[in-house]
Order: sequence, then C-alpha cells, then structure tokens
Amino acid sequence: MKPQLLRLGDFPPKVVAQIEARFSCHDAAALEADPALRESISGVITRSDHVIPPEALDDLPALRIIATTGVGYDGIPLALARDRGVVVTNTPGVLNAAVAEFAVAMLLGLLRKVPESDRYVRSGEWKKDGFPLAIGLSGKRVGIVGMGRIGKAVAERLAPFQVELAYHGRHDQGLDYRYEADLIKLATECDVLVVVVPGGAATAGLIDDKVLAALGADGYLVNIARGTVVDEEALINALQNRRIAGAALDVFRNEPGIDPRFFTLDNVLLAPHAGSATVETRGAMFRLALDNLQSFFSTGAALTPVPLPKA
Repeated sequence: MKPQLLRLGDFPPKVVAQIEARFSCHDAAALEADPALRESISGVITRSDHVIPPEALDDLPALRIIATTGVGYDGIPLALARDRGVVVTNTPGVLNAAVAEFAVAMLLGLLRKVPESDRYVRSGEWKKDGFPLAIGLSGKRVGIVGMGRIGKAVAERLAPFQVELAYHGRHDQGLDYRYEADLIKLATECDVLVVVVPGGAATAGLIDDKVLAALGADGYLVNIARGTVVDEEALINALQNRRIAGAALDVFRNEPGIDPRFFTLDNVLLAPHAGSATVETRGAMFRLALDNLQSFFSTGAALTPVPLPKA
C-alpha cells in the first residue's frame, strides 16, 4: 500500500502526477471532504514558500515526515515537528547555481538599468534622446551577508567581474574573501550588499535602518534570502528618501501581496521570488523531495533532513 501524503501549496500538474505515481496524495480539500483521511496521513509534501500553521498538523496523528521542495524551511513549525518526532527535509544543493546566477542577474539589471533600457527602446524615447548612463559592476566592493552554499556560489559568479568581495556570517570560514564580523562595518565599506542568509527568528529584521544607513546613498541592496530578513519599512523609507541608491528584491514579507509602495519607486527592481525558477532546477528540487519521502518510507532515513531546534 502506498504511503498517504498531504500536499500543501501549489504544484504544477506534471509534478502532481509524479507525486501520485509514488504515493497516495491528497490536498486540504480532500481532507475537509473526508475527515477520516487525516488518520492515515503519514507524510506532507510542501513548498518552501508555503507557510504551514501548526494547527494544520494537529489532526494528523500518523504524521512522520514533512518534505519541502526548497532550501528554506522557515515556514514549517519545527518545534512541533521536534515534539512529535516528525522528520523534516529540504532540498539543498540542487538550487545553488540557479539562485546565485539570478542574484547576479538582479544586480546587473539594477546597476545597468536593464528593465528601463528595454522600456526606453519600446517606447520610442531612444529616437528623441540618449539613455541615461548606468552604473558598472567591475571594481565595486560587494559584501555578502551569509556565506553558506548559495553565498559561496554567488561569490564565485561575482569574482570574474573583478569586484572586491567580503562576507559576514556567524564565523570566519577561512575563505579567500575577507571576513567581517561586524555587519554595520561591512555595510559601511561596501557599494553592494547581497543578502543570502536563511529566514527565521534568528535573522528577522537583520537588515535594519542602521545597516541601510551604513550602506549609504551610493549603496545598493540585493535580497535573495527571505523577506523577513529585511525591515521593509526601513527599506522603503531609505529608497523613498534616496538614503540608499537602489535595491533588487526577489523576496518580500507578504508575497505575493507585497507593499504597494514598492510599485511607486524608480530605484528598485522587483522579482516574483524567482531565484530557483528554472525548469531544470525546479525539476531537481521536486525529485529530491520525492526521493526524501521514498527513502524515509523505505529505510526509515531521509536523504537530506534538516536540524530541528533543541527543546
């Protein structure tokens, strides 16, 4: 008999078919229609951008594993999983390249005004006047906040642009790039700050008004981490008042219903949480999530479990 799964979040039809080929899969509506199904659900498959409230798991007595398709797991109630002995897995590694290249694309798009250039040509304005000068990346001082797998991949892709790289994190990893333990000092010494830290309580509001003030009027912010990492009120204020030069944002606090004030700003580049959104990467993420579930139900051990908080 196939293990019974609950699917939470939106998945493409092809992925749903792959899930159903290996497992008996149900969505929330099916559980509402047949409450008895709750007794047999032993696994959950979800998306890293989907928040699971603890009460959604309260009536799943047989739950043994939650598998998310993504590297972030801040939307999963980890303390509840720990207390109930539920394994949580994510999909690290397979999305590093896609997210890193998107970070570089966002940064180049922001500095070189790529979206504005496209609109300028389409509107016919090019016939009337030359396009304003943009900012180059070569030679800039770039600070990376968070030097995990994705942070390292970002650094590797930025290095050929002949930038000066430094990073901030919990500790000095002995890398070829300069380590800076003081985030404010790093922001003061950088032209560009790229945020790549995990979400969660430990990093909530990490990029605040003080960091933005240190980055300064000529500085740029790139956030490909989580919307919670940046104090959005402070960021919007800094952008509105030109206290920083600009920002490229792939993540937001209330996505997709983001603060409409972002739409009025001409110094911000917005993306729909698309860092890992390539055909190849999303396919690899879904396969690893399914492999985690298959391995767990077959052997009792998941391939890529995440650490749960201590009690």
